[in-house]
Amino acid sequence: MNVKDILLKTLADAGDCYISGQSLADSIGVSRNAVWKAVKSLEAEGYVIESASKGYRLGADSNRLSRELICAGITAAELGSEVIVLDSVDSTNNYAKDIAAQGAAHGTVVTADTQTGGKGRLGRTFVSPAGSGLYMSVIVRPAMSVEDSSMMTTAAACAAAEAVEELCGAPVNIKWVNDLYMNGRKICGILTEASMGLEMNSLDYAVIGIGINVRSADLGDELRSIVTNIQDESGRAVDRNRLCAEIINRLETCLSRIPDRSYLDEYRRRELLTGNRITANVGRESLTATAVGIDDNANLIVRMDDGTERHIGSGEANLCRVIR
Repeated sequence: MNVKDILLKTLADAGDCYISGQSLADSIGVSRNAVWKAVKSLEAEGYVIESASKGYRLGADSNRLSRELICAGITAAELGSEVIVLDSVDSTNNYAKDIAAQGAAHGTVVTADTQTGGKGRLGRTFVSPAGSGLYMSVIVRPAMSVEDSSMMTTAAACAAAEAVEELCGAPVNIKWVNDLYMNGRKICGILTEASMGLEMNSLDYAVIGIGINVRSADLGDELRSIVTNIQDESGRAVDRNRLCAEIINRLETCLSRIPDRSYLDEYRRRELLTGNRITANVGRESLTATAVGIDDNANLIVRMDDGTERHIGSGEANLCRVIR
């Protein structure tokens, strides 16, 4: 790494603490003038670096995505083993699928400042303006059954909800199966795409895509009434690097809890449909029922008007709405 990259990593590792220019120079093995030049270079790239008599530290209001800053917050053992940060990409899921097909390792993370073709479920577009969202995809090659692997989306929803709540301090809910909500409006969507091994009928790899609206941005009139962001709902401008690292850490934990289903308690606590009358499109059928819970395979349990219960999988239902 060059001086600038080493300096950024050192400041990231220091968190809120100041480090003197001389200490930085000594640890990197360069002159104090070289440290000063590296600081100015980072500031020119958009990083906020605070300077005082006691040294330098990263400003809390930095909003530039950085591999060094993300990696500084990762404590997961396997996820985040490689982090790729892009300025712009059509879709982080597309990029991740391409490199996964070429052998990218389990735990590789792809994130971008903006997406030109962000993907939602059922071919929908995920609007992804620069500087305001966290758009990330995680490649996983889990040693689990095909049945268990179908629960990765709900595990990811739980991990993302926990991470957002940890950093902003405001409650986050989940609308089955893959959307996060704050104060009744959507802040996040999750799209999991899997590749199956043809010979063993087993999962080769999966790409878990997570898109979160982090800071205030104009998403257009059509979305304004149904979509929001963390900053507007909580009053906090969350650091996208910290949020990315926190999601990686919690995702590893939630994925590890799929076999024993223990993460579902937290998922159920946050889930919004349960207890409400809903409409759902299941295959070619439209139904109206009461959502009564989430089963141990993360299916939505609904009670029909005749008293019978149905368990609906996420692959079957493409639209669930609460009847107001």
